[in-house]
Amino acid sequence: MSSYTATIRWSRDGAEGFAKGQYSRAHEWAFDGGLTVPAGPSPHIVPDPWGNPAGVDPEEAFVASLASCHMLFFVEFARRGGFVVDEYVDEAEGELERRDDGKMWMSKVTLRPRISWGEGAPNEAAIADLHHRAHDACFIANSVTTEVVVEQ
Repeated sequence: MSSYTATIRWSRDGAEGFAKGQYSRAHEWAFDGGLTVPAGPSPHIVPDPWGNPAGVDPEEAFVASLASCHMLFFVEFARRGGFVVDEYVDEAEGELERRDDGKMWMSKVTLRPRISWGEGAPNEAAIADLHHRAHDACFIANSVTTEVVVEQ
């Protein structure tokens, strides 16, 4: 089995305001490859000045994780099928909704891949099959109850 790590770093930015909820939620994510990413809450959830609008928020990371996993499997399955992918761009979108019990959840992620093919592009049925296989194989998609939809 494999293990994956991320280090999340946050520290209080001052003595005043914490008890009132007036503190920065800006933090960073550090990954084992050495990359450190600025992070913060969604500006839809925590307004300025308490967030970090330039940072990645957990909801965006969730959408990106699903889209990235799908793309990696799609490109590999295309390669195995003898197809050449020149470019894959996905403007994925997640929908955050309130459940019946009042809790918020990412109910749906829509993938919108635009794919540029080299010679011998697959037909629509083959592309649909590649997306189906990529979704079935995606570790992240297999780990969540979120509906994942691919718009072609």
